Order: sequence, then structure tokens, then C-alpha cells
Amino acid sequence: MSEKMLEVTGLTKKFGSFTAVNNLSFTVNRGEVFGFLGPNGAGKSTSMRMITNFIPATSGDVKIDGISGAEYDLQMKKKIGYLPESTPLYSDMSVEEYLKFVGELRGLKGAILKRQMEEMIDVCSLTKMLKRPVGQLSKGYKQRVGLAQAMIHEPELLILDEPISGLDPNQIVEIRELIREMGRKKTVIYSSHILPEVAATCDRILIINNGELVTIGTPDEVTRQFTGKTTFLMKIAGNSSKMKSVFQAMNEVVSVQISDENSVANLKIECNSDETFGEQLFDTVVSNGWKIRELTHYVTTLEDVFTQLTGSK
Repeated sequence: MSEKMLEVTGLTKKFGSFTAVNNLSFTVNRGEVFGFLGPNGAGKSTSMRMITNFIPATSGDVKIDGISGAEYDLQMKKKIGYLPESTPLYSDMSVEEYLKFVGELRGLKGAILKRQMEEMIDVCSLTKMLKRPVGQLSKGYKQRVGLAQAMIHEPELLILDEPISGLDPNQIVEIRELIREMGRKKTVIYSSHILPEVAATCDRILIINNGELVTIGTPDEVTRQFTGKTTFLMKIAGNSSKMKSVFQAMNEVVSVQISDENSVANLKIECNSDETFGEQLFDTVVSNGWKIRELTHYVTTLEDVFTQLTGSK
């Protein structure tokens, strides 16, 4: 049994002269919840489809638990549960009928099929919806049914492509908790562009842009790697033009941005120091007789890093 559940090597996909994914390589360890991030059109869904062998790669290789899809396609696919961005549901079937149908397609029969259906109904909280047609469900429940179909055959690797897209805040919380629960039992790849959810859920993340890998690591590692300068936000009552010249004269200060609002100066100060530099900023305000309203150490977020790396606005 390989400790690396997924190994992607040199994965490339071209559509005519357009390269959607270019030489992508990474690994996902067994038992990880792994975030696969990128702006719209970055190549996330194309990568997911190649990893699942839904579409062929132009070049490169994918191994699931040491098994190459190029050599053992069906054997590899048995290890994968896949929830694509457009959930594959039959709206005229009841939830119960649909899960039975999917289980049978996966080769489940008799007592094993019954057991797996009961487990998915429990895990995904579908008991009250069993007899309801899938087409009449809310989007949140449709996502639950989609997750159930992806897991019914007990896959070792679960791939989720935008599982919370279009959900309301309550539904997002429900699906987030469900993904966390699944992550205790399986290896999960979670593709999304909703960054706070990924940061809260994933052990490691990868960011892709224009079909190429730009960074990989834990959310904290990625954030620290691109933090760079320390930033402070300040609100001060007083002469804003003098403030700017005073702060710019401090050796550690790199830049000062300032704007006035109702006789209060809003400042964003970047410096080559750590968060303790806030004490010097405070002392400077006091020594100049200004009235400070707010002094905050701005912590770089995953959204900041994502914007920096992908050029997203």
C-alpha cells in the first residue's frame, strides 16, 4: 500500500493549439484533505477530469495508490469517487431509487448494496428525502445526493469539484462539515475558488493558474511564503499631509498610503519589520500629539496570496 494516494507527473492537456494544463506534477498523501485552487478557467476541472480518466491526457501520467490509469484504467477508477461540478443526477428518480441504481452500476449487490445505501443515507442525512424525486430537492440536498453517489462504493480517493458552488451560507456549513467528516476516513481532493472554505478545511493546498502550478503547501506555509512586508492599518485624527511625511521618514517604513474621511486619516503602512513595529508607530503618534483611533496589524490572508499569484481581482 502506497503512502502516496495520488501521484501526478507531467500532466498536460491540449485542445488544438490551446494548452489547458501544462506539465502539472504533484502528490497527495493518504488521508489528506487536499485543496486544488485556481481562478475560473485556470484548468482545475480539466485536471480533475484527467485525474479520474474521464478525459485522456495529451501527455503525463496519473497513479492512484501506485496504479497507473494508462495501464489499469478500470482498476484505478474503482478507487475513485468523483463529484463533478455539475452533479450527475436523474431528476425523475427518487433519492432511494437513484442510490440503488448507482450502487448497482458500481457492481454492488444484495446485502452489500443495502448496507452501503444505509450508510450513505445516514452519513449524508438523506433519511427524510428518500422517497422524494431528486428534481424536487434543494441544491444543498442535491449536493448531498451527489456526495452519496460518489462514496457509495467506498472509494479510497474522493474528488470533489466545486462542491459548495451556488449554495447558501447554511448549506455551505453543512457540506463543509460533511467534507471534514469524510476527510477522517478517506483521501479527499477539494477543488474550489472559495478560499476561506478551503483554508478552513484542507491540510495542504495547490494553486494553479493558466494551467500551471504556481505554489503548493499548507495554507500557513503558502501564506507565510508570500507575506513579504508587515502591514499596519491606522486611523488618526490630525494633519494627514504631515503624517505621511513623518511616517515615511522612519527607516523601517517602505510605503505609506493615506486617505481622508471625515477629518480622520486612514493609513496603510508597509514596513520591513515584524508586528512589534506597531509600538514605534504608536509612540510616533503620541509624540506628535495626534489622536489615534485605530492601530491594527494586518495579517496576510490566503485571498491576498491568491490574488498576488493569479492576478485575480
